[in-house]
Amino acid sequence: MSLKMKSTCERCGNGLAPTDECYICHYECTFCPSCTDQQDAVCPNCNGELVRRPRPPN
Repeated sequence: MSLKMKSTCERCGNGLAPTDECYICHYECTFCPSCTDQQDAVCPNCNGELVRRPRPPN
């Protein structure tokens, strides 16, 4: 099973490239670092922890 590499922050709508730093919850809700900080690393959809999304292999 692979991650859905979403290309936009779900809060602010900024674009996210596959290699950009971004954060996801268990359900793969995706947020940029700034929005993650503003939400105290908690997903507003499920209240789960937001963790750094792994980068795809080279």
